[in-house]
Amino acid sequence: MVNPQALPLVVRDLSFCYHTRTTPAIENINLRLEPGQVVLLAGSSGCGKTTLMRCVNGLIPHTYRGSMDGEIELYGESIRGMGLSDISRHVGTLLQDPERQILGTYVMNEVCFGLESLGMSREEMIPRAEKALDRLHILHLKDKETHYTSGGEKQKVALAGVLAMEPSILLLDEPLASLDPASAREALLTFRELADEGLSILLVEHRVEDVLQINPDKVIYMDEGRVTYEGDVEGLLETADYTRIKLPAKSVLRRSSGIPCKEYRPAVPRLDPKSEPLVSFQNVSFRYKANTPEVLHNINIDIRAGEVIAILGHNGSGKTTTVKQALGLLKPTSGQVLLEGVETRKTTVANAARTIGYVFQSPTQMLFAPTVREELAFGPGNLGFVKEQVAENVNWAIETVHLEQELPTPPLALSFGQQKRVSIASVLSMRSRVLMMDEPTAGQDYWNYQSFMDTILQTPGFDAILFITHDLDLALTYANRVIVLFGGRVVADGSPHEVFADDDKLKEWRLLPTSLLELNREMYPRTSQFLRAEALSQLAG
Repeated sequence: MVNPQALPLVVRDLSFCYHTRTTPAIENINLRLEPGQVVLLAGSSGCGKTTLMRCVNGLIPHTYRGSMDGEIELYGESIRGMGLSDISRHVGTLLQDPERQILGTYVMNEVCFGLESLGMSREEMIPRAEKALDRLHILHLKDKETHYTSGGEKQKVALAGVLAMEPSILLLDEPLASLDPASAREALLTFRELADEGLSILLVEHRVEDVLQINPDKVIYMDEGRVTYEGDVEGLLETADYTRIKLPAKSVLRRSSGIPCKEYRPAVPRLDPKSEPLVSFQNVSFRYKANTPEVLHNINIDIRAGEVIAILGHNGSGKTTTVKQALGLLKPTSGQVLLEGVETRKTTVANAARTIGYVFQSPTQMLFAPTVREELAFGPGNLGFVKEQVAENVNWAIETVHLEQELPTPPLALSFGQQKRVSIASVLSMRSRVLMMDEPTAGQDYWNYQSFMDTILQTPGFDAILFITHDLDLALTYANRVIVLFGGRVVADGSPHEVFADDDKLKEWRLLPTSLLELNREMYPRTSQFLRAEALSQLAG
């Protein structure tokens, strides 16, 4: 019998090794989660955070097989022998990839799914579902088809489905990964409110600086499957590897002072504003279905060689819909898109792939091959590359994302962050002229996203690079042009310094200033450019 006086969650000496591995994913983990507590679990990609969550919510051993030692207790009762349905009555989980969690055709159906499985009546379900949707500011989506929601909206819908179950323990695995800055702030405030109401929350997140805004009660830092720090936020800021997780800019500025920082120079060709566009959006408007509102309104964008473009905007602003027009995955309702002078309506997606390499937001939409090696070889092989060139491309691409050891591994057996890197590598291996990436850093630790962005942008071969992101810091340090979409319209288009100049405008567009942006503004008279904190430290003092 569950003891309501006992701690919600206790983990003792927990170790687990997947049956496909020879080394443990986690070792000797000890954790106590108290009522009303928010615990931040941080660490680099692949350090074991997701594995720990799978052990707590019962996916290990019920779905993922391997050898497990140690003990997990929910309210004083061991979960050994508990079924998933028993565990889920106490533990709610938000997965990293919302595509894998959403089953319902419509938003309201999806949010009610768990309640319906408990045998709840419609009269009981609807108010609880609407309360969860309203709490996340998406009640207006309740009648929308889930297929037509954006990645960030899917993340909120999946979370609403978890909250509607009213669990006492909430496991959140990268809940901010697909959210725009304002939505991320709202979600974090909701987590704090839920904790203040008595919920116990274990929050895995790479966006550490964002989570610090709600003052987590405790921080746990993991490295290579082990807990290496447990304590308060101040201790984390002093001890955590700032090259592995993203800390506040001034903390990094102070700690990196005097440490050499490599100079970053993109390898795209010099921009010629008079050159012919590689991609041209001309008065593009788009709606998904007849007699429904347009989601894009009169988009005009030219992409030229030498440009590194960041596209930002709130969830549902039309970022992904815009980029899919370039590859011909979607066709304009009105206007036209030209790809090297050829209208996308007059070519095939296969032909477009020779010019544009596109990385989807969700890796599960791309990955299908039995092994990572075969996944990376498929694209260049399909484009007619000779065997030797395919092998060379595969090796370069996998080294770029630092997953050489995973070449024989099934892609879908990897963590979400690793799947994301494989999906990027599968497009890199095709060596297209224009690289377009949708949320390339979602689920990535700071070191990995810096490392592969550095490598991609410093490797000759791409004439232009475009990436969709919610990460203002990624945009301001890597892009030479920033485009902001709001409500399906282009509302800003210029250099990072120009676009990020007005805080009121940023807030209006649901893009919030960051500590790195504020630091760069302070130092701009000396630098005349926006840089990462480690580079700014070389100029400070």
